[in-house]
Amino acid sequence: MTTDRNQHTDNRITYQTDGYICLIGLNRADKRNAFDSHMIKQLSEVLTDYENDDHLRCALIFAHGEHFTAGLDLMELQDKWDKGAFEFDDSQIDPWGISGKLRCKPVVVAVQGTCFTAGIELMLNSDVVIASSNCNFAQMEVQRGIMPFGGATVRFVQAAGWQKAMPYLLTGKAFDAQTADRLNLVSEVVENGTEYERALMIAKEICQAAPLGVKSLLSSAQDVSRSGVGAALANIHSYLPDLFYSEDAREGAMAMVERRDAEFKGK
Repeated sequence: MTTDRNQHTDNRITYQTDGYICLIGLNRADKRNAFDSHMIKQLSEVLTDYENDDHLRCALIFAHGEHFTAGLDLMELQDKWDKGAFEFDDSQIDPWGISGKLRCKPVVVAVQGTCFTAGIELMLNSDVVIASSNCNFAQMEVQRGIMPFGGATVRFVQAAGWQKAMPYLLTGKAFDAQTADRLNLVSEVVENGTEYERALMIAKEICQAAPLGVKSLLSSAQDVSRSGVGAALANIHSYLPDLFYSEDAREGAMAMVERRDAEFKGK
């Protein structure tokens, strides 16, 4: 059963729950889902709601309309660069993971059509990306007189490698879904029109896993970017006591012995 939890009268972002999954939709299709200051604020709010809701186990970000996003609405944002449009405090989730509260729960993204600039950076800050075969990507900030500031200068390079990433970052030239796959920017490329269903399937699979284990896994993986490989390896065992003594760990062991699917409670 899907529950509608839209919170805004002007819904640039839609927010619904379906079991353990929250469905977050970019909803400015008449502007090719370009991010203005209101849309950025609403996306942060719904991601923060998701992070704080103990019942929810996975988020799926998708787009209404034909395109994922044309990137930033530069005209609307032009006089807001220094007025907090991209600033998030310790209680807020930054959709691009630059500042704010650290996200500890998984995010799956389904992309189709146009996916420019901030859209790529939103993908790169997620955990699983399913791309339609018709996707058209571009990290084109240098063609607009600025530079990427939502993480691409770090995450695009980490994913693709310096020599593969720089031809696209330095020129802003477009590339297709197959190239994005070769550059390790997406998890899978699927037939046009099936990206949402495939992303939802993966989100449901994630929800079948132990929530505490998933959160600890993500946190350990994030330790690498925060503190480096050495510190991340040194910190792995710190996650174990809470996990091994959890109800979910006992349930996982019993399910294995009894040869049945585990029913995890996140406790």
